Amino acid sequence: MKRIFDAQLLGPAIALIVIATLVALTTDRFLNPGNLSNLSLQVSIVALIAIGSTIVIITAGIDLSAGSMVALLTMILAEMLKFMGLPLPVAILLVLGCGLALGLTNGVLTAYLRIPSFITTLAGLIAFRGLALLFNNGSPIFSLDPNLEPLFYGSLLGIPLPFYYLVFFYGLAAVVMNYSKLGREIYAIGGNPSAAALSGINVRRVQTYAFAIAGFMTAIGAVLMSARLNSGSPNYGQTLELQAIAAAVVGGASLAGGRGNVLATLIGSLTIVVVQNALNLNAVPTSVQNIVLGMIILAAVGVDMWRNELSSKIGALFSLSHTRQRGA
Repeated sequence: MKRIFDAQLLGPAIALIVIATLVALTTDRFLNPGNLSNLSLQVSIVALIAIGSTIVIITAGIDLSAGSMVALLTMILAEMLKFMGLPLPVAILLVLGCGLALGLTNGVLTAYLRIPSFITTLAGLIAFRGLALLFNNGSPIFSLDPNLEPLFYGSLLGIPLPFYYLVFFYGLAAVVMNYSKLGREIYAIGGNPSAAALSGINVRRVQTYAFAIAGFMTAIGAVLMSARLNSGSPNYGQTLELQAIAAAVVGGASLAGGRGNVLATLIGSLTIVVVQNALNLNAVPTSVQNIVLGMIILAAVGVDMWRNELSSKIGALFSLSHTRQRGA
């Protein structure tokens, strides 16, 4: 039972099933095919960005800049497509490179200048949004490219393309985190950076890599955001960083570092989006939705803080019960 309680996927999966069941029983339109299709598309952007957030959290860091980075990158993409006339593949590659560079900047400031990641990415949250406002006098840019929307709304074999993006990137992240040297080093640094350094791991370099991955995944999310709306705007991505962090924490990632599972983060992303979808279907104001999101993060962090103690108590309870049964 203790092993079951500690399972990284079981807890988030049970939470998702319970929440989805409650929503389905209380909201008539939730199981509508159109709503479920919209739900599957909506989760893709949050889930992809949450991959990077999870990896940073496992290193005992935090990335608060993802939402503002999305806004900046959508404006860069819009500028290149609408006013510079660059081909779509070239513009996308350049945006992915920009996301990687911004992530590297966060990583270098955090790892090599030893500025806490909270401060580094908080500065990025403000600065990236400000940079986005410099484009087109701060106004959104619409109707970018007719070939952009199919990247989000297109399908292959009757399955929406975002499903394939999730399978590819989550499969790749799971392999890297569980079977590669880099993945082992990321977990080691989050668990005990001093011990990791003594074992020969270049802690600063690996921390920088983690933020670079987060920047790249945010760029993927930004491209999909632009494809979804065929536009770029300095207002896009608001609270997106909190949704990604919440998805990681609900999925079992520990803000203390050293613990997390990208596949569980996918379940956490679904949970967050299901809750938001239920609130939207019931016409709950955005202000209240933000309060609910904050409460979800608070509850998830509380579970993380008490997980070990609860696990030990449950294990001791079942051990005592087993001992009494044997004595009887």
